[in-house]
Amino acid sequence: MRAATREKNSGKGGFLQKIEPITVARTLTAADSGKVFMLSSAGGAYSVTLPTASSGVDGIHYKFIVEEETPTGAITIAAGSAIISLVMKDPGGDASNSTAGTQVSNIVIGTSAQKGDYINIMYAGGEYLAEAMSGINDALTTS
Repeated sequence: MRAATREKNSGKGGFLQKIEPITVARTLTAADSGKVFMLSSAGGAYSVTLPTASSGVDGIHYKFIVEEETPTGAITIAAGSAIISLVMKDPGGDASNSTAGTQVSNIVIGTSAQKGDYINIMYAGGEYLAEAMSGINDALTTS
């Protein structure tokens, strides 16, 4: 009985998120799936590139959290082609930056973003599905 409480999947602790900081341009792979990326642009604007549609694997997922209060430069989450469907809300319930049936190529974290704003992205069926939450209206946009 005692040993079971030390096992990773016992429900009694041991499960930790894989957290990794990103401060410069980076290209993600399927091997990065499941990681939580803490984003800071103190060194300037950059892009994080997702795997392309042709190399996407159903079920890969990433979480991005803004770590820097009002980032120094914009951070772009780039898919390379219009394959991201996004649902986004801000504190007022505004969904104006959601994709509403039109896929986009990029999600841009602007310089007005707040620490704790986040984006969850998962690849399924040939596209990325994303949800985002921001503390400031229009701090996260698409292109």
